[in-house]
Amino acid sequence: MDPPTSDMASCMIGVNGYWKQFSDRDIANGEHRGYVGGMWDEIGRLQFEWLVSEGLAPDHALIDVGCGALRGGVHFAGYLRSGNYCGIDVNVSLLEAGRRELALAGLSEKNVRLHATDRFDASVFGISFDFGISVSLLTHLNANYIILCFAGVKKVMHSQSRVFFTFFEAPYPACLDPVDQGQGVVTHCTHDCYHYSWREICGFAEMVGLNPLYIGDWGHPRNQKMFEVRIA
Repeated sequence: MDPPTSDMASCMIGVNGYWKQFSDRDIANGEHRGYVGGMWDEIGRLQFEWLVSEGLAPDHALIDVGCGALRGGVHFAGYLRSGNYCGIDVNVSLLEAGRRELALAGLSEKNVRLHATDRFDASVFGISFDFGISVSLLTHLNANYIILCFAGVKKVMHSQSRVFFTFFEAPYPACLDPVDQGQGVVTHCTHDCYHYSWREICGFAEMVGLNPLYIGDWGHPRNQKMFEVRIA
């Protein structure tokens, strides 16, 4: 039997499997690492190195959207000045797992701030962020949740902010057929894992006043593509 869901994460029932809550024992056994996609070290370091190559510096404020158990967050927290890394996620148990990962890495004193939200609300931190990252989030969201995500992220951006997202790309809009992304990953229009054309992504971003920029390949081992948004 699955453990009970939190009221917050239960909104993901029917959208994806992200409602599952982990017990303290599960977390101690490291089960959260596989749940967020595995490749813990590889993808964690990949996203960190990507943002540094794009200009992330220790004094920048960073929001990690859908931070999960801090696969990337552990790297960012170690690099940024105390208090400059913040993360949001809908799954309370994964945030607890992230706190454990910070402790294991000796980063408990870095004043990492994590917030559970089902509305992509990062305004609680009271910061306009310089950079943002969101890896393997849109791949698990339907269109309405992506629009909600973009709207929430815009609220904590300033005129020079840069926020990077990954997605599974479909070859054309309203692609109703499954798409083989390689590495055993097949994506869908109607259920997790989701795919979108670049034209669809642009439409979602522009609806809320964001300017999207396609980047494409960035070395992700499962063929997730990258794009950036700025204030339009």
